[in-house]
Amino acid sequence: MTTAPSAAPGAWTTTDIPDQRGRTAVVTGGNSGLGIATVEALAAAGAHVVLAVRDPGRGEAAARGVNGSVEVRRLDLADLASVREFAAGWRGELDLLINNAGVMNTPESRTTDGFETQFGTNHLGHFALTNLLLPYLTDRVVTVSSEAHKKPGTPRIHFDNLNHTGEYHPRKAYSQSKLANLLFTLELQRRLAEAHSPVRAMAAHPGWAFTDIQRHDGNALSRAVMRFVAQDNRSGALPTLYAAVQDLPGASFVGPDGRGEVRGAPTLVGRSAAASDPETARLLWTVSEELTGVTFPQLAAVTGP
Repeated sequence: MTTAPSAAPGAWTTTDIPDQRGRTAVVTGGNSGLGIATVEALAAAGAHVVLAVRDPGRGEAAARGVNGSVEVRRLDLADLASVREFAAGWRGELDLLINNAGVMNTPESRTTDGFETQFGTNHLGHFALTNLLLPYLTDRVVTVSSEAHKKPGTPRIHFDNLNHTGEYHPRKAYSQSKLANLLFTLELQRRLAEAHSPVRAMAAHPGWAFTDIQRHDGNALSRAVMRFVAQDNRSGALPTLYAAVQDLPGASFVGPDGRGEVRGAPTLVGRSAAASDPETARLLWTVSEELTGVTFPQLAAVTGP
């Protein structure tokens, strides 16, 4: 595959990741694409990494190629029962939760619980997982969003029709889910700060990265262009890794530093006005709690007063 050039000399790379020995990370969708690149980098730095994947067989195959301490656990973000089962099986402290898994531009479909697949998987599944694991978290949550959150047409949260029933468009539904990721991060950070928690909520986007997530994109020309101008998965994972290990303010958003944030070294980037609205973030949180039945946990036992 032809990919974009590597980062410029002196740019932040995986060699700049601090020693992660003694730390544990969960990476959703850790068996391919940005996920496996994130797993490889964290494991190489000494972390114990859990690949949280829908297909354990594929997860085990991917894990065999990783140099470091890894394990595979089943997690289907499109099934809230699976999310609850994963969280119920967790024991011990968790340093990093990387909400990486996602689907993109899928044909109209529903999750096990009846939600539009992209909103249900990309947002609601991670919303439930994060809140269920928060009592164990000690450092930070990084949620992978996308520049699609500010595509032309002003993406918004369709509170009156979250499932896009009767008006489904794959890319509009994807943009809604990625906007939801950023609003989730914003409100999560507010709640963590209010609870005096040391945990920080971060977001990142990979720029243009050609990975398995494009497999549902019906535009053959778009896929062909991506193959030649996009970054590979290791370059695309750098913003996620930067958000996971650098000392950044809560609610930071990290992306590539190149023109248009298409590719380049990781840096802090801006978000749309819609993704910065605290009232919309709070409303989305309330609706997400109602839809998933999962609420923000009591953290006093872990984080102190």
